[in-house]
Amino acid sequence: MIVKKFTASTTRDALQQVRDALGPEALILSNRVQDGSVEIMAMAESDMASLTSGAAPCTAAKPMRHDIPGIKILEPAAPIKPPRAAEPAPAASPESSAAVETLAHEVKNIRSLIERQLVNFAWREMKSSDPLKFDVLRTLLDLGFSPRLARQLSSAVPNALDEETALRWGRGAIAHNLRGVAHGTELIEQGGVFALVGPTGVGKTTTVAKLAARCVLKRGPTSLALITTDTYRIGAHEQLKIYGKILNVPVYAVKDEMELARTLDELRGKHLVLIDTAGMSQRDRRINAQIALLSSGKAAKVQRLLLLSATAQAGTLDDVVRAYLGTGLAGVVLTKIDEALSLAPALDVVVRHKLALHYITNGQRVPEDLHRANPLYLVDRAFKCELAATHTPRDEEYPLKISAREDDAHAFLTEAQPVA
Repeated sequence: MIVKKFTASTTRDALQQVRDALGPEALILSNRVQDGSVEIMAMAESDMASLTSGAAPCTAAKPMRHDIPGIKILEPAAPIKPPRAAEPAPAASPESSAAVETLAHEVKNIRSLIERQLVNFAWREMKSSDPLKFDVLRTLLDLGFSPRLARQLSSAVPNALDEETALRWGRGAIAHNLRGVAHGTELIEQGGVFALVGPTGVGKTTTVAKLAARCVLKRGPTSLALITTDTYRIGAHEQLKIYGKILNVPVYAVKDEMELARTLDELRGKHLVLIDTAGMSQRDRRINAQIALLSSGKAAKVQRLLLLSATAQAGTLDDVVRAYLGTGLAGVVLTKIDEALSLAPALDVVVRHKLALHYITNGQRVPEDLHRANPLYLVDRAFKCELAATHTPRDEEYPLKISAREDDAHAFLTEAQPVA
């Protein structure tokens, strides 16, 4: 086994030396700062393979997602299959298996330690070499934006800006990438068949009532029909029926694909049809059945609007969007913004998943508390948020916050100019 040492003034240069000398499959064993230089100990993957050959299934490596693409750090992953032989290889002894498991565990711990060291060094290096982008990154993290969006946005900040202009540029970039629906193209004007979907408690039925009231005010009650597929929640049909009676709009309850197809066929002359669906957790297996119901046969023309609560945690919002993504998703409605301290997590998930933001809601009044999304207003409000000190990291904790392993291969921000 040949371990080589590489020294350079920056982490990127040192990793590039590793790649040039040992190839893209090199394994990093240690990293440290010595006399102002970065020192990395690494070895070729073939040397590690020869070390573990003939033993019980060991671990492969996964790509390290920092700086130089292709460099690897050893991490437990898929088992390495032993070579075929004429006779079956003897089973590994319990002692051998235990030793391999211990080795894999130790290597995983080393990998985690090295990654933290690299992130800490990169954080200190950015603070000293590019304080402007460092301040923008820290501000975005403090506001509640994800490390992934904050990294990409701060790295794109133009040079030669002062801090105030850089933050104004950041606001403009996020607003530019927040896809609000233009005036005159909102669903009440365009018409069609829309199903409101999302987790329990996000306000689907109330939002249906708000949209219905807006449509009745603009086009009259004969232009609209309401449908409910919520057969799970007690009283769900009755609640929507009350709204329909107030608006003088028909309400239909359907249980399966045949009833939905037949009802939609009867309502094909309506300008707008709104479908209220059962609220389901993003982990509920029935979501697939719900999407299939809204996508089959004549229901294939149904467009889905996903309701997201601005009060939900960032990780929960990501989980919800992933569960409901797919063909037919027309965009999102952001609810409960009046109850949210920070709008950054919700705007963040909308931007990263490139979702069209149709409306926001900020209360229970029908139809007053429904508004067409205004990206500039929403971003401005997100930047005015001040989180409590309890939720603001200390300087030494920022590297831990941005060290999450995420796939940054696909950019989600497009170019934008700063706004005044």
